Amino acid sequence: MEVIPAVDIMGGQVVRLVKGDPANKVVYGSDPSETAKKWEAARADMLHVVDLDAAFGTGNNKEAVAKLVSSVKVPVQVAGGVRTADAAKDALEKAARVVIGTMAYSDPEAVRKLAKKYPGRIVVSIDQSGGKVMVSGWKESAGVSVKDAIVQFLGMGIENFLLTSIERDGMLAGPDVETLAQAAGVDGRVRVIASGGISSVADAVRVKSAGCAAVILGKAMYDGKVSIERVKAVA
Repeated sequence: MEVIPAVDIMGGQVVRLVKGDPANKVVYGSDPSETAKKWEAARADMLHVVDLDAAFGTGNNKEAVAKLVSSVKVPVQVAGGVRTADAAKDALEKAARVVIGTMAYSDPEAVRKLAKKYPGRIVVSIDQSGGKVMVSGWKESAGVSVKDAIVQFLGMGIENFLLTSIERDGMLAGPDVETLAQAAGVDGRVRVIASGGISSVADAVRVKSAGCAAVILGKAMYDGKVSIERVKAVA
C-alpha cells in the first residue's frame, strides 16, 4: 500500500480544512514546496497536492503547484478545480497523475478520452456522503452511488479512485472502512486511494486490510499523530 501525504494549498499557504469547509481551516505553513520536500525526505511514495482555491472557484495556486512539482523528485498527483480536458492535460505536463472530480460526472466522455490518451494517469475522485457521490466542492450530489460510479468509470479504463468520506475528512475520526472495502471489492482491477479520517497507524492497518492500494495522510500527519515512516512500516 502506497503512503501519500497531502499538501492542500489555499492562498499560497499549506492548510487543512475540517469537512472541506474553507471557513474552518488550520494553516500549517507558508511554503508548499518546502512542505513537499519534507514529506519527500520522509520517503513518501507520492504527494497529493490540492489547489483548494481552484476547487472552490475562488482563484488558483498554479504557480505554487508548478513550483512544488518541479522542486521534488517523488511523483505528484494534482487535484482541485480540474474541470476541463485542457486543464487535465496541462496538469499532466508536469504531474504524474491528475485527479478529476466534478468533470468526471458532468462530462464522462471527456474522461473516457483522457483515460485512453493517458493510461494509468487519470484518477477519478469519489467524494462520498452516506454512500452518495458529492461534487462541486462537496456542495452538490452527483446523483450516483459509490459502487455505480466505480463500475461506470472502470468501463472507461479508469482504475484509480480517490475515495474520500466527507464526514470524516479532517476530523481524525477514523476511516470509513466499510465503504472502502465495498469499493475495493467491486472489481479486482480497482485501486482505491483512501482519504479522510486517518488518525493513527492502526487506522492505516485497517485501510490496508480493507483492500486499499494507497492511503492519504493529512491532518493527523500535520499534527504529529502519525508519521510517514511509521505508516510505511505497516503498509
